[in-house]
Amino acid sequence: MKIVKIISQSRRDFWATMECEHCNNIKEKVSGYDDLYFHNNVIPEMKCIKCGKTGSDDYIPMSPKYGEHVVI
Repeated sequence: MKIVKIISQSRRDFWATMECEHCNNIKEKVSGYDDLYFHNNVIPEMKCIKCGKTGSDDYIPMSPKYGEHVVI
């Protein structure tokens, strides 16, 4: 899965629209946490509910909106 658009964000919590790289299935209102761990480890392991596959090998994670050291 990959983030298509972040719908809203409050501090590090966000809601986004996600898309499967394999079958292009769209999932609305997915909650997430805007830190390096979530972008690098959690998103690539999300399974698509339609095809059951996880992220592709060429997945490039987004950078968090705020640095890891920033307290929001």
